[in-house]
Amino acid sequence: MTITFKKGQSYLLGTLLAAVVASPFAFATEASSQEYPSSSETLDWTIAFGPGGGNDIMARTIIDILGKYDLYPGEIKAENRAGGSGAVGWGYLFNQSGSGYGISTTSGSFVTTPLQADTPWQPEDFTPVALLATDDLVLVVNGSSEIQNIDQFIANAKENPITIGGTGTVNVDFIVPTLFAQKAGFEFDYVSFNSMSEQTTALLSQALDAMVGNPGEILGLIESGDLRPLVFSGQNVPAALEGVPTMGEVGHDIGVSMPRGLILAPDAPAEARDWWIETMKKVVETPEWAFYIESNTLTPTVIYGEDFRTFLGNTKNGFREVLKQVGAIK
Repeated sequence: MTITFKKGQSYLLGTLLAAVVASPFAFATEASSQEYPSSSETLDWTIAFGPGGGNDIMARTIIDILGKYDLYPGEIKAENRAGGSGAVGWGYLFNQSGSGYGISTTSGSFVTTPLQADTPWQPEDFTPVALLATDDLVLVVNGSSEIQNIDQFIANAKENPITIGGTGTVNVDFIVPTLFAQKAGFEFDYVSFNSMSEQTTALLSQALDAMVGNPGEILGLIESGDLRPLVFSGQNVPAALEGVPTMGEVGHDIGVSMPRGLILAPDAPAEARDWWIETMKKVVETPEWAFYIESNTLTPTVIYGEDFRTFLGNTKNGFREVLKQVGAIK
């Protein structure tokens, strides 16, 4: 199968997803003999993609929970540092080696970007805090498209050149449609974007034939009819996509999910790592986090510390084999 790449156009769309659930849930503040965290230090939170995407939503959800329950005593500065399928943002964090005040959220690109780009870092280089969830993707077309279902989409793709958009280059957004196309027997041009808002604008303006995305990021547009979901990459279809078949159900199961987690800079102090592990254990017990998981159609998958580092290494090895099979890397 031949896959060609096209650079996505730059689109602007001001989208922001925010969910706040009122709750009487409260925590008892535990005294700590450690000096970390210092209320005088600003936490430098890097979001490696643009506003509105899954990485951005997860980071800001965690930050909101930290604020609501007074879990972090100092100021938190969150900044989107998009570019290079996450390489720019995570490279910035990598350069803060030894600091306990540099932090970021991860996604599939955290594993795949170093596989196809000359980055100075590998996923295992960072200080692992926690894997928090995994998620899957939905393939959608413009709501005005003549294509009504996945069978029609595959038949059309076999007869006509098509473009499929995703956030980032050789990452999960690329792997999912590539494996599906390989199994279903069609070819496509992959168009990479720096943010979900850019690729959504491209699809709505009919500059793309289709795109993949996390359901939680585009659910509003699916519900409004602006986007039409065709197939889901996970094993179980979330309630919000009832009636949409899985790739396995149409005979083309791919078995790939995206890890979402939390990391500190390389060689962060042990007290910083331990503090964040204990704090994230509190975060994932909040009703706000449960709402985030449900509303973004994620699978709660929580592991901490060195177990997360092992998970990243195993995932990287698995992704490497997939990308080699499809000829994306050597």
